[in-house]
Amino acid sequence: MREGQATAIQRLDYTAPAFWIDTVDLTFDLDPAKTRVLNKMRIRRNLDVPAQPLRLDGEELNLARVMVNGGGTSFKMEDNQLVLENLPEGDAPIDLEIFTTCAPAKNTQLSGLYVSHDTFFTQCEAEGFRRITYFLDRPDVMASYTVTLRANKALYPVLLSNGNLVESGDLEDGRHFAKWADPHKKPSYLFALVAGKLVAREQQIKSRAGNNHLLQVFVRPGDLEKTEHAMNSLMASVAWDEARFGLSLDLDRFMIVATSDFNMGAMENKGLNIFNTKYVLASQSTATDVDYANIESVVGHEYFHNWTGNRITCRDWFQLSLKEGLTVFRDQEFSMDMAGSDSARAVKRIEDVRVLRTVQFPEDAGPMAHPVRPDSYVEINNFYTVTIYEKGAEVVRMQHNLVGRDGFAQGMKLYFERHDGHAVTCDDFVQAMADANPDSPLAHHLEPFKRWYSQAGTPRVRAEGQYNADARTYTLTLSQSCPATPGQPTKQPFVIPVSLGLLGADGRAIALQQEGDSEASGTQGTIVLTEPSMSITFANVDSQPVPSLLRGFSAPVILECDFSDADLLNLLAHDTDPFNRWEAGQRLALRLATAAIQAPGEWQQPLLPPEFLEAMRDVLRNPALDAAFKELVLTLPSEAYIAEQLDEVDPQRIHAVREAMRAELASALHADWIWAYEEHQTPGAYRPDAASAGRRALAGLALTMLCLAARQSGDTLWPGKTYQRFKDAGNMTDRFGALAALVGSDHELAQPALQRFHAMFRDEALVLDKWFALQAGAPDRNGNILPAVRALMTHADFQIKNPNRARSVIFSYCNANPGAFHRADGAGYAYWADRVLELDTFNPQVASRLARAMDRWRKLAEPYRTLAREAIERVAAQSTLSNDVREVVTRSLADE
Repeated sequence: MREGQATAIQRLDYTAPAFWIDTVDLTFDLDPAKTRVLNKMRIRRNLDVPAQPLRLDGEELNLARVMVNGGGTSFKMEDNQLVLENLPEGDAPIDLEIFTTCAPAKNTQLSGLYVSHDTFFTQCEAEGFRRITYFLDRPDVMASYTVTLRANKALYPVLLSNGNLVESGDLEDGRHFAKWADPHKKPSYLFALVAGKLVAREQQIKSRAGNNHLLQVFVRPGDLEKTEHAMNSLMASVAWDEARFGLSLDLDRFMIVATSDFNMGAMENKGLNIFNTKYVLASQSTATDVDYANIESVVGHEYFHNWTGNRITCRDWFQLSLKEGLTVFRDQEFSMDMAGSDSARAVKRIEDVRVLRTVQFPEDAGPMAHPVRPDSYVEINNFYTVTIYEKGAEVVRMQHNLVGRDGFAQGMKLYFERHDGHAVTCDDFVQAMADANPDSPLAHHLEPFKRWYSQAGTPRVRAEGQYNADARTYTLTLSQSCPATPGQPTKQPFVIPVSLGLLGADGRAIALQQEGDSEASGTQGTIVLTEPSMSITFANVDSQPVPSLLRGFSAPVILECDFSDADLLNLLAHDTDPFNRWEAGQRLALRLATAAIQAPGEWQQPLLPPEFLEAMRDVLRNPALDAAFKELVLTLPSEAYIAEQLDEVDPQRIHAVREAMRAELASALHADWIWAYEEHQTPGAYRPDAASAGRRALAGLALTMLCLAARQSGDTLWPGKTYQRFKDAGNMTDRFGALAALVGSDHELAQPALQRFHAMFRDEALVLDKWFALQAGAPDRNGNILPAVRALMTHADFQIKNPNRARSVIFSYCNANPGAFHRADGAGYAYWADRVLELDTFNPQVASRLARAMDRWRKLAEPYRTLAREAIERVAAQSTLSNDVREVVTRSLADE
């Protein structure tokens, strides 16, 4: 079904539902072609709103029967809604019974009830439940659910739903049933069922509260041995939430089920989390260190939703960040705590900020810019974004830092005391934080702080320092601004916590004593910027200092400061804040890259001056620094991040400059890369802990650089060693890293390695996703990647209807390989348009995410800009577009 022009839904138009649903009793007779759903609800009028008809949402359902209080009733259909106008008046409960059928096997959208590999799954967030039965499909309607599943026992021996299993048994004709009851009220988007041939890893645990719980991870037969890490991550998540926030598991059992056909990463359905296999299955032979870390993070994220999202949920979808931003913050803290050391925590923080700045900052500057709490949407699925999740997490982190760790825990406690079991708003969360910490900067600046939820865009903070040698004072002036975004031409000042320190010329930290204070307060402090501009003066500063600003990335802003190269080299060598140490290196590299990109004609070579190379060598050889941190510092800013710093973008020039910089870094530090590779091996049993993963990451970067250097020199030694490492590796991180080094340097050994890799892992879907993605995302040389991508789409193992496989090829090329995608002939854009239109015919959610690859087309130089616009217009002209894609391309083409 295709939608016409849809009307935008406005946050300010929210009204409470006209009816409440107290209980839901669902009975499913599961059949792929025709599943029967009997929905018995006890409803009542909401007497706080004017009396009106009951309007139940439904899509692609066959309605067979509607009964009210045991008898027939009149009804009508209006725009995908079942409307009942003659329900009894007053506040007495009403028993409503609806019988429908649906066709799960034909559900290619993977929303609602669908079949994957002969197994039934559901995905109901945000509006999938209406594809299962008619319902008030909105998050503020919370009900108690009882679910009975009936199916062929031989085909579907495992029958799962939310809550606790209360009854099961055999039926006639080889069928059986299972009855589940969820003791906690929930909105419809948290409903789930699974039925199929599955096996489970089980673990009995006892909580701190002394309660026994059963944890289960269900997968297809043959995958059970790959679930140990997911189970360990789940146990760690349960323990962490109890220890950190006093939040205990509230069900007898907690289940995770993995499926390979899933539009997202995972879903936090109450007690029955459904996961993409990518975030469950891992073994050292099939998963990299990054996979292991992602599994731990996503398992944690979905489990933490049990309280922040399930027990307290969103009043409406505009409040999505209430659960997602908070839960991303919680999973980030969990991962940092699990990493252990301060250095490992810093690495995790840098990784998170790198995602924010390379993906979310461009979103804030593009046509789909929206506040953390949006004001309107056409299709809610388009707003599961990095702004809602990652920027939302940064807004929560600022609250955490403004009230302190203990204060944040007190705020969480008050939040649950006030709102447990209810659907609330972002304002309710911030208010609880402020009320629990009345003397905090958050409470003092509460109303302006809320602008982080209501204003889109990335604020810019300008820092200027003035040193007075005679008075021995240093005055720091901070000013803020925020560019206009669609629908918000002007912005009010934000509340911006700026964590800072000062370094002397010798790199030593300077004690911070604000003018007027009797003594220094340590070497690090926080200034809370609330006005357009403010100045602060530090006393007893003996020499011109170098400011270390926004330490730990204390606010999601763009910092503008006229650092000299010497200042940045000082910070890189001496700053005690790991984030700013990394940031100094990034700024130096970015400065060199942009100078070459903007230079007229050919850039001067070499691109990397001796002082930069020596600074990189010092980091690489520094015995006091962790390997994982070194790998981050020695990795140049991405092409996408460089592009965002420019007013006009020539993607091919950016690609050429960055590749030239990589080549110089590879050759100039050749001996150092050999040392790094040889000194950072991880002999013995494989362990995915932070320290071991860091060593493998640095060794992998070294191998990549050595292959790049060999490409220039013609040396065969290191490509040969790399190929041998690829063949002999004892874990996927080392094997895939070696393969990537050969592919990335376009060495002749890459093709036999790719063939060997495919032969080894042809039956491992997730590993094949890596194989596809590596080739689609490889550095472009003379336009060779697009033909390779087209060839990959004809490969026998390519399946466009599987979201993971589609992402591995199409998204790796269009979204993650700008040097290959942005072609002067526009062929990359034509390919993008074809794929968006193709995907939109069967999975609009995936199609709309691909459509976002062109968000920043207006920044492109010619001829790219005109060619990009033509491709977007071709998509927009398609009359049968889904609302998902139409909203994206319409906003992309809208005049600013």
